[in-house]
Amino acid sequence: MTDIASAFADEVVTNAYTKIISVPGIEGPVALITLDNGFDHTKPNSFGPRGLLAFDTAIDEAFAANPSAIAVTGKPFIFAAGADLKGVPSITSREQGLELGRLGHKVFRRLRESSVPTFAFVNGVALGGGLEVGLHCHYRTVADNAGALGLPEAMLGLVPGWGGTQLLPNLIGPSNAVTVAIENPLNNGKVIGAKQAAALGIADVVLGSADFIEQSLAWAAQVLAGTVTPARPEIDRGAGWDEAIARAKAIVDGKTKNNAPGAVRTVALLEAARNIDLTDPATLDAGFAAEDEALADLLMTDELRAGLYAFDLVNRRAKRPAGAPDKSLARKVSGVGIVGAGLMASQLALLFVKQLKVPVILTDIDQERIDKGVGYVHAEIDKLQGKGRLSPDAANRLKALVSGSLDKAAFAKTDFVIEAVFENMDVKKKVFAELEQFIAPETILATNTSSLSITEMASELEHPERVVGFHFFNPVAVLPLLEIIRGSKTDDATLATAFATAKSLRKSAVLCGDKAGFVFNRLVTRTLGEVMSAVDEGTPFDVADNAIAELGMPMSPFTLLALVGPAVALHTGETLQASYPERFKSSPGLEALVEARKPGVWTYGPEGQVVDPEVAALWPQGDKASTAEEVLERTRRAFAQEIAIMLDEGVVAAAEDIDLCLILGGGFGFWNGGITPYLDRTGTSEAVNGKRFLAPGVASV
Repeated sequence: MTDIASAFADEVVTNAYTKIISVPGIEGPVALITLDNGFDHTKPNSFGPRGLLAFDTAIDEAFAANPSAIAVTGKPFIFAAGADLKGVPSITSREQGLELGRLGHKVFRRLRESSVPTFAFVNGVALGGGLEVGLHCHYRTVADNAGALGLPEAMLGLVPGWGGTQLLPNLIGPSNAVTVAIENPLNNGKVIGAKQAAALGIADVVLGSADFIEQSLAWAAQVLAGTVTPARPEIDRGAGWDEAIARAKAIVDGKTKNNAPGAVRTVALLEAARNIDLTDPATLDAGFAAEDEALADLLMTDELRAGLYAFDLVNRRAKRPAGAPDKSLARKVSGVGIVGAGLMASQLALLFVKQLKVPVILTDIDQERIDKGVGYVHAEIDKLQGKGRLSPDAANRLKALVSGSLDKAAFAKTDFVIEAVFENMDVKKKVFAELEQFIAPETILATNTSSLSITEMASELEHPERVVGFHFFNPVAVLPLLEIIRGSKTDDATLATAFATAKSLRKSAVLCGDKAGFVFNRLVTRTLGEVMSAVDEGTPFDVADNAIAELGMPMSPFTLLALVGPAVALHTGETLQASYPERFKSSPGLEALVEARKPGVWTYGPEGQVVDPEVAALWPQGDKASTAEEVLERTRRAFAQEIAIMLDEGVVAAAEDIDLCLILGGGFGFWNGGITPYLDRTGTSEAVNGKRFLAPGVASV
């Protein structure tokens, strides 16, 4: 223990307190163990070496009371949020990782192997090792307001290493286990609530949160008396297990192209769990030993360290945006105007009214478009009501806040106006000039431009200081990133209001300098440009498209091209080419694709995805084909070069903000930490720029 404890020198110890109580209906005493690190719910319980030993001691105390039952619960709103990951960067050897895995198994399995019935009273957040505590118990209750249960390890680069991969499929079936341990983590770290936990079989019963412990103890009395017998499913160890593992492998391949070691190892452990007999400790010994070995291996990978770096960016840096002005400067937003009523504008209207609950007015060039935009918002609110997410009264109140007008004078009482019109500088400048006639001098003028200059857009206005870039990503409801762009005249009050509004919209904002393409579009356009140039030179479409999978992009370049639309991609590319002609080149193939109005490169049929023959015919190609390795290398070098230039230009405060934009704006892989840890790991950063983006040990072993 001494060696692993030294790596967790700063551990916030989660103590475990044993209380011996009497419960009506239970003949003997009940030992209730409460996990509590001494902080409020904003700092969840977690398990480091000292916390595990404290839990072990509490279990000793529980057994010493000769109880009729042992129950484990957590402090208010928190059961436990898994392993203490803050100590991981200090782990310097595989042996330390092995020791940590074995210690967790040693403590937790005492609950499973107890001759005294054990209960988990899951009163709140239960993630990773926290959920695994519950899986080791014989019975599980969950509070109806518990909203974050799951095994997120595969997203971070780990495996559920304290019993999760071996117990879960044998308790709830392999298919449900794949959903919890693979599908949800790789779906942006999705977690489940109490009702879904019960539906999957993780929880035996959902109980009210107001007197949850009392209800749980009463339910435990019924179990002990034999009047309640929780259902236990028959586990299919044949074709059903094969099908579940095949689905897991397809998910990992589709999401990561098998470049995420934690996800790959998790699937392997789930597959091996078929051999577990929950009544035979010897099979559990073998299964838990396999988890220990996987954990020890993964703790010493750069991919895990990059995953933890990404997790820290999303959960800490995103909440404290670098360069944001003091929030006390922000103005109140009590009304919002949206110029445009197309799909993007309608999505924005829905977001603003749902989160801010203030009047939202849309305008466009004709009443038909306005009616369609308002109708979209109303229909989406009706859908939320239909799903039970809004009461009828709440839905009606939100719909009453959304209106449309042909007259921009309707914006006179708004505090925040955002335009979402065609991506053309002259059009946007005209819109803002018209708006200045009707709105107050302090009203924010925000633009959803993806690449155009904020400074130029504001250059002819009477009050250029209130113009700010407010770039959302599509779909608006799903992607959490907001690029906030400061023009040369944008003042602190405007910027502070933009950041405060972003927070109210539950978006993560990154401050960007006013350079064409800002962060995400600039880097992704450069990437697409390298891939398309390779095809222009003669590289087969499928070779170029599949070559860069290990970069961690959520979809291949030509799939992304079809999603955004070739015309949009061409327009963005032309904007960037005008600003950076030495690095952003036009693609004759893309130009031909747009001219022919083709939606993309691929077509689909019985043989699967193939190049559309018409596209192959119209796309001019040379005779200098590259290998996949050559395409990958040129793309890596382009990334490294462009990021270094952006940092020199001050587009963002640090490389961390580049990674944050790629993770939140486009779902780049956690196992690469966005992109800069990957470029450091592969040696590309030093080869191109002569230095790493991040210091050794940051996002690396």
